[in-house]
This record gives sequence, C-alpha cells and structure tokens, in this order.
Amino acid sequence: MSGANGSCLSPPFFILNGVPGLEATHIWLSLPFCFMYIIAVLGNCGLLYLISHEQALHRPMYYFLALLSFTDVTLCTTTVPNMLCIFWFDLKEIEFNACLTQMFFVHMLTGMESGVLMLMALDRYVAICYPLHYGTILTNPVIAKAGFAAFLRSVMLIIPFTFLTKRLPYCRGNSIPHTYCDHMSVAKVSCGNFKINAIYGLLAALLIGAFDMACIAVSYAMILRAVLSLSSADARHKAFSTCTSHICAIVITYVPALFTIFTHRFGGKNIPHHVHIIIANLYLMFPPTLNPVVYGVKTKQIREGVIKLIFKEKCVPGMK
Repeated sequence: MSGANGSCLSPPFFILNGVPGLEATHIWLSLPFCFMYIIAVLGNCGLLYLISHEQALHRPMYYFLALLSFTDVTLCTTTVPNMLCIFWFDLKEIEFNACLTQMFFVHMLTGMESGVLMLMALDRYVAICYPLHYGTILTNPVIAKAGFAAFLRSVMLIIPFTFLTKRLPYCRGNSIPHTYCDHMSVAKVSCGNFKINAIYGLLAALLIGAFDMACIAVSYAMILRAVLSLSSADARHKAFSTCTSHICAIVITYVPALFTIFTHRFGGKNIPHHVHIIIANLYLMFPPTLNPVVYGVKTKQIREGVIKLIFKEKCVPGMK
C-alpha cells in the first residue's frame, strides 16, 4: 500500500501531449516555432557578441540589454527543443523531476525578463531626468547588484512552485495537455487540492508582473513630464526616441502575457484548449524573437556596431 501511495505522489514521468486536437498538424505547427527559435538564438547571441566586443556599447543601457538577451535565449531554449521533439519525433515522456526543473526555469526566467524590463525603464528615467549624473548613478557595481537583485527575487518567488507542485498526489494519470511543464498545467493533473498553487501563482504574478508594470508606468510618467518640459521640439523628439525600443519590448512582452492570463482566468470555457496552448507558446517565443529585431532596427548605435563589425570582418581577409 505504501508503494502504491508513493507512486501516486511521485509518478516516474509525465506525458506532454503537445497540442491536443491538433496532433495531425504538429509538423506544420513546428515550422514557425523552429523558425522563431533560430531567429531568437541568432539574434540574441549576436547582440551579446556585439555588446561584448563593441566599446561604444559598453554603457548601462546596453548592459541591461545584454542581460535581457541572455534571459530571452535561455528562456526559449528551456522549452522549444523539447517541444520540437514532441512535434517531430513524438518523444512525449519527461521525467518527473525534469518536468519540475523545466517548470521552475520557465517561470523564473519569465519573472527575470519582467525584472530586467523594469530595470531598463529605470535606466531610461535616470538617463533622461538626470543626464549629468547618469554615469555616476548607474555604475557597473550598481548594474551588477540590480541584475542580481532581479534574479534573486525571481528565484525566491518561483522556488515554492516546485515544492507546492511536488507535494500534490498524482493519481489521475500523468498526461499533461501542453508542450512544456507549466505550473498550473502540471497542478491540474493532480487529484489533490491545488487551490494553494492557484493562489500562490496569482500572488507571484502580482509581486513580479504587477509590481514591475507599476514601476515602469511611474518611470515613464516622470520621463514624459521631463520630456514635455523641454523647450525645443527637436530635444523632446531626441529624448523620447531613446525610449522607443524599450517601449516596443514592453509591448511585446506584456501584451501576450496579459492576454494569456486573462484568457485563462476569464475565457477558459469560450476559447478552445489548443488555442490556450498555442498562445502560451507564443507568449514565450515572441519576446526572444522580436527584441533583437526591434533593438537592431530602432537603435542607431547597434546598427552602426553591426555595420562596423561586418565591414571589419570583410576587411580582415584582404588585409592578409
């Protein structure tokens, strides 16, 4: 009897079913996700390489961007390869502890991404409202401490997900209708009471997402006030143009996240389950895919760095 109870509490593995109802189209579904993953990896790794090698980009804004790129490429790497194995090779089994580990990293990294966007908003606030003290306020030690604080907050708030999920009894089976181990998707497989999981998940979302969005809103309210107080229209345009890339990154990250949360909470019965799963995957893929494109197109210093790097590479063989 104890052995049976032990197996209920901790199944050896889960089955990730991909997108239930669309099994026949798994191959076709895999193509856009594979394409986005390739762009995300190349784009973010390219940004990291450029920022590390280009002296002109050794500034606080680009250090935060490097942290965002590292978070993004790690986030999509925790889910997409596993999802492609499901779509291409029908490899649906994931070991119980591996599932919990994936769940932890998915939620920790999404929390980290939100924290970095908040720090980037504070960076823009200091740059526009206190331009003369920008370099003395945002020193390298301050940036490192801020990044570590965002990481530590995310880790500490997400660790309980693992223990809350592991304590649940799994006697309804081990099939998860998803492409990766999401906290509530795993909890709903349980035959136990997962009310605490739902409450803590909402609390963590408020402590991370709602807090960060509030900080971003306050920062941009003060930025807007400072920009509008400038006498020259050209100066106002130049000051605000430094924020456009970050604003795009905020929209790319938070709009899919809020859409996912609200459809799960309020539209669960009206929206098909496979739509929820596809949206949840796009929510993880959009920021890593689009952020490097947005910053590459809208940030002059990055464009110039890319051009300089390309021409430098072309000149090297000729010099030899």
